[in-house]
Amino acid sequence: MSKILFELPPLPYYITIGRNKYAKGEQHPNRRNLGIFDWLFVVQGMLHIGEDESQWEVGPGQSLLLLPDRYHYTTAPCEEETVFYWIHFVYEGKFSSYSDADYSMMIRHAWANPYKLRVPQYTAPLQFARIERLLEQMLAYTETTGSTAYWREQQHFMDLIHLLEENDTGDSTTNAVMRLAERTEAYLRLHYQKELSNESLAEELHFHPNYVVRCMKEIYQCTPMEYLMRYRLEQAKLLLIKTEWSVAHVAEYVGFNYVPYFSNCFKRHTGMSPLAWRKLHAK
Repeated sequence: MSKILFELPPLPYYITIGRNKYAKGEQHPNRRNLGIFDWLFVVQGMLHIGEDESQWEVGPGQSLLLLPDRYHYTTAPCEEETVFYWIHFVYEGKFSSYSDADYSMMIRHAWANPYKLRVPQYTAPLQFARIERLLEQMLAYTETTGSTAYWREQQHFMDLIHLLEENDTGDSTTNAVMRLAERTEAYLRLHYQKELSNESLAEELHFHPNYVVRCMKEIYQCTPMEYLMRYRLEQAKLLLIKTEWSVAHVAEYVGFNYVPYFSNCFKRHTGMSPLAWRKLHAK
């Protein structure tokens, strides 16, 4: 399944919404390099839409996300009365198309919170009735002005994105791998100060150690212990800047029992010693 990957931050920014009704024989306009995302949600009839080399038939209960830098065209006129919502939004960050097989996640830095938003380009959401209610509410806000309407529009748009990402069924095997990798990441981030091993981690997660390692390597491109090491060092980098703790205290706090080993690992990770790092970022 083709999906659109948004590397957050920043967040997508909602512009406006509309609801169109096409009679039999009418068609969606052809556009090239529109400059904004065009998200279609069909509630009745069918749209026949193409984007560069891809073509879709978007029927009731289905959605299609058209990209801002592509050529969009109609492959056939509507064969019956067709009703659909459209949403326009912009995104100033990096985005790309990908398949599940190409997907990998990044290791987060201690002072950043990046997230890769994954939205299926063409899908039949499981909760389309709930999505349609959101669309109706967003459409009603176009007739009002003021800060309350503005923030509610943006919030409903975020809710819509969350629903579509959450309802993405995708490939069940890929999703299972991703869920376990994300559970592993969450556990490591929560318990990074403790003594951990592949075996103890697998026991907590109730999976074989080899399977946990495979899932982490597939999604994060590293083993659980490699992730743990990098996360501990990221925490150490932050503590060296935010506190006046000794290097030994920082090392012990983030899970290292031997200070020289911590210093060696830190230098391999950053290219400098812990004290040099602190001095570089001193106020």
